[in-house]
Amino acid sequence: MDIHQVSATYLQEQDRILVRINTQHGEEMRLWFTRRLVLGLWPSLNRAVAHAAEFATRAASGPGTQHNPDAQRMLGEFQRDAALQKADFKTPYKASATPSLPLGDEPLLVTEVRITPKTTGALQIEFVEKLSNGQPPRGFQVELVGTLIHGLIHLLEQALGHSQWRKAPQSAADAETEPARAEGDGRPRYLN
Repeated sequence: MDIHQVSATYLQEQDRILVRINTQHGEEMRLWFTRRLVLGLWPSLNRAVAHAAEFATRAASGPGTQHNPDAQRMLGEFQRDAALQKADFKTPYKASATPSLPLGDEPLLVTEVRITPKTTGALQIEFVEKLSNGQPPRGFQVELVGTLIHGLIHLLEQALGHSQWRKAPQSAADAETEPARAEGDGRPRYLN
């Protein structure tokens, strides 16, 4: 699959992240990411990106070379920063007026993600929808390299920020006993 653009947008009314991937050939894959999926996927995805960077570094330096974990982490951060500098986040996502939708009109409700770091430094990611309503599973896989890996992570991170899913929910009991701050004066204000 020859990826042209990727978009990740949090849609508050759906309480989901819509990920859209379009190809050089005018195909568009649409995916729904739920809160449960993203919060479970996030640590695994970041580990897989780190492993892919490690594989790429080892391939470049040759067999038998020893790698310091701190140096490896710093190199991974450098590669991420370099990839994000090359990425184009300013150009708006261009959806075709009549896109080819190989997965159908409805976005794929992703229930499973399989991530495989390749020895080349690429990530192979398979998105699967398995619903309990008797419909056959749908899905596809994509191989991401360099800028696309880090670009997808960056877009998902932005969508996560908009969703506020990573904030701990406050219990009703905590809300009643915790003093609220009045706007502007910085003094505590107590709720009855």
